[in-house]
Amino acid sequence: MAGPLGGVRVIEIAGIGPGPFAAMMLADMGAEVIRVDRTQAVRDDATGAHWDVMLRGRRNIALDLKHPEGVETLLTLVEGADAIIEGFRPGVMERLGVGPDACMSRNPTLVFGRMTGWGQAGPYANAAGHDINYIALAGALAHFGRAGEPPTPPLNMVGDFGGGGMLLAFGVVCALLEAQRSGKGQVVDAAMVDGSAVLMSMFWAFKNVGMFDEHARGTNLLDTGAHFYDVFECADGEWVSIGSIEPQFYALLLEKTGITADADSSIAAEFATQMDRSKWPQLKERLAAVFRTKTREQWNDIMEGTDVCYAPVLRMSEAARHPHNVARETFIDVGGVTQPAPAPRYSRSTADVPTPPAHAGQHTSAVLADWGFGAERIDALIASGAARQLSPRTNVK
Repeated sequence: MAGPLGGVRVIEIAGIGPGPFAAMMLADMGAEVIRVDRTQAVRDDATGAHWDVMLRGRRNIALDLKHPEGVETLLTLVEGADAIIEGFRPGVMERLGVGPDACMSRNPTLVFGRMTGWGQAGPYANAAGHDINYIALAGALAHFGRAGEPPTPPLNMVGDFGGGGMLLAFGVVCALLEAQRSGKGQVVDAAMVDGSAVLMSMFWAFKNVGMFDEHARGTNLLDTGAHFYDVFECADGEWVSIGSIEPQFYALLLEKTGITADADSSIAAEFATQMDRSKWPQLKERLAAVFRTKTREQWNDIMEGTDVCYAPVLRMSEAARHPHNVARETFIDVGGVTQPAPAPRYSRSTADVPTPPAHAGQHTSAVLADWGFGAERIDALIASGAARQLSPRTNVK
């Protein structure tokens, strides 16, 4: 397959959220990723392409890992894989008979990627949790939000996807590179709480030198405290974003908003003291009043493409239509569904356009055949219930 990970074979044990996201990242880069679903997940009434964008780019097989032959089938697949990733609580894969020891006894070079919220060890390791909990414990959630308001969860992007799935994908690729040198596999323990903490590295640096007050949410430079780093409502109820931190960008902001040309020289003088934090709340109110005088489109005409550090605040469907994103093909159509394109980009080893998301068991027979299983063995596995193939009569793409 094309892409920088072409030739790499990965087995994904079906899960939700960050696990599938990591698998998507690997598949987007050209790895052959096989998603292993439960046989109970196969729905012969499935129609059309699967809705879940994160399942794109890989084939799907269905195995019963509580059936001895299902376990043996997975272990046989592991023999030909470079990596396996799973997102169960600690100990679940071991109880199924497909933990790291069992898998790596079949394939000593295997990278075994594990995705959990709390990690494989620690007081919270076996507790349930979600993104909001992981970023809370990591010291991240406390700092999202405006002054005087409660902490505001930033969707579930920081824990599940930035600190979780992307960390797992990075960890797996690092371990694959090391395995090429050492000839040995290893376990990758990717925890969302760890990854969320890593994402806060810059703010730990700021805190260490007195540039970030952890007790005053919404009053710091990058957390909506500053009047020159925030979002502002326009006359039409739409919003724009401003990030004019550097002095030259800030001066341009004052010019483009008309503040430096204001007849009242005292107003321009107030704005001249950019880093006087005591004035930030008052200056934000003044700047907000200026932005409410024009529509978002009018501000686009004035500021887009300048060094103000400006962008309109777009909804997903608007982002897909914006000229910059269209020019870069930031969003693509896969199976009739608009979605983000694979990233990052490469000058030479460009991956193919992802295939549409597959349904559970859609490729069971084909994948097993491609990975060396004979026709009789495949038929026997399906007959025993250890594996299941989505009915060929099902109307799926």
